[in-house]
Amino acid sequence: MTSIFLKKLPGVCLLIALCSINTSYAQSPVINVDLKQELALMKPVWAWFGYDEPNYTYMKDGRKLLSEIAELSPVPVYVRTHSLLVSGNGEAALKWGSTNIYTETPDGHPVYNWSIVDSIFDTYIHRSMKPLVQIGFMPEALSTNPSPYRHYWKPGDRYSDIITGWAYPPKDYNKWRDLIYEWGKHCVERYGKEEVESWYWEVWNEPNGYYWKGTQEDFFKLYDYAADGLKKALPAARIGGINVAATSGKTGTEWTRNFIQHCISGTNYATGNRGAPMEAILFHAKGSPKVVNGAVRMNMATQLRDIKAGFEIVMSYPETQNLPVIIGESDPEGCAACGMVTNPENAYRNGTMYSSYTAASFARKYQLEDLTGANFTGAVSWSFEFENQPWFYGFRDLATNGVDKPVLNVFRMFGMMKGKRVNALSNRMYPLEEVLQSSMHKTQSDIGALASKDTLSAAVMIWNYHDDEIAGPAEKVDLKLEHIPAGNVAVSIYLIDKTHSNSYEVWKGMGSPQQPTTKQIKTLEESGKLRRVDRKKLKTNSGKLELQLLLERQAVALVTLDWQ
Repeated sequence: MTSIFLKKLPGVCLLIALCSINTSYAQSPVINVDLKQELALMKPVWAWFGYDEPNYTYMKDGRKLLSEIAELSPVPVYVRTHSLLVSGNGEAALKWGSTNIYTETPDGHPVYNWSIVDSIFDTYIHRSMKPLVQIGFMPEALSTNPSPYRHYWKPGDRYSDIITGWAYPPKDYNKWRDLIYEWGKHCVERYGKEEVESWYWEVWNEPNGYYWKGTQEDFFKLYDYAADGLKKALPAARIGGINVAATSGKTGTEWTRNFIQHCISGTNYATGNRGAPMEAILFHAKGSPKVVNGAVRMNMATQLRDIKAGFEIVMSYPETQNLPVIIGESDPEGCAACGMVTNPENAYRNGTMYSSYTAASFARKYQLEDLTGANFTGAVSWSFEFENQPWFYGFRDLATNGVDKPVLNVFRMFGMMKGKRVNALSNRMYPLEEVLQSSMHKTQSDIGALASKDTLSAAVMIWNYHDDEIAGPAEKVDLKLEHIPAGNVAVSIYLIDKTHSNSYEVWKGMGSPQQPTTKQIKTLEESGKLRRVDRKKLKTNSGKLELQLLLERQAVALVTLDWQ
């Protein structure tokens, strides 16, 4: 049952009662936001997305979702995808994609075909999005071990089954360089020099893991030749690496440090000169959920430790301290196409647990930026959509069959947070060091906040998150704001919980149809949008305002203030 009403307190207090669950708790949550205590820019580091299957980009639901992502962001969104150089007919499949960008004549002469990769980039550019261009993987005609090449992986198969001929070094590094040169030159001709200079380029994916079947030296050679080709086409192009897996682990750390040292002072395999171009540092960070007593338990600690390690590595070299740092994949776990049927630990993905995890984890990413001083530029959520798949199968995606899932609404909330990050203190937000050590599965949930202030507005994101996907009490949250530079404000409250901004619960209420009717689909589409539950004009008391919200477990709320 939902009710909304005003309650008079000293000043003004808005109470949003969202359910009738018992809210008694050991420590009542209080959040204090001081709009005068500016911390840093509210950088849209969340406005980065990625996925394995590039051919989904221009398909029906892919185009629809990309339009929605572009619309929710106040800045151009960057998009990263695998397999842009893979050979094939452009057929989309799980963990597979192809563009057939490079083939050879029978006598070994290169043949370049830009049509499919152009359709991918055109889809982005027409929506004012920008590619984070992944230079990979190896075309069949260039692979040192081309057979077998096409895989037919499905959920439940071994992850290593996807590793085929595309994962090997090139048989001819000069042809590899020429391919990247021709590609870069074509992009400049098609999209313009200024546009392509605003992109980022990077080579390969997780070379310290499954994705690279060569040595570390082979990879540095691959990188040098690719960077040399790109720079010949566009000297101001921004290229970087190394997008390792498990950054805080031994191999992740070693590969990242060795890569940086190679780019700083190593012998360039392509030119013979000292060093290699390096305009950005990229690495991956993943959580590690599991099933405990029949319920999902998230583990944010592993993801945040990867981020902390990556930031600290970057800051340990004077040459890299000011470089943009991009978390090339930043997610609750590692396999987007592994659904909850075959991987029950991934059952968090359809509902509000994914939403609240996303809110709580991004807040800690900002904290790690503040702690280390890294030039944190973007965190790629490796989450998109899967075309023509079962409804709510439990993929790590933002939408299912064109219907938005609750997690997408967190990014809609982020899109309304602008200006500067300001100080937000909660007596129930787990300390960063504790989360790094053991995540958040003690008795109390994590009730925290992230706040921003622009010239004529402010926004506060609040979540009630817990690692365990089990029932917990709704809690009354006291939100206290001060130094509001206006006597009158318009307050709006947006909400994601079981009954708001939640297509999954509506779908279950329909009986979980796998062939919903046209009317049902329209209802699902409406329920997937971000819901504003209240809007009031209020007076502040000497620049102060006190609000109260009742938040369910795993709920996320956004409170916005607007003034003249």
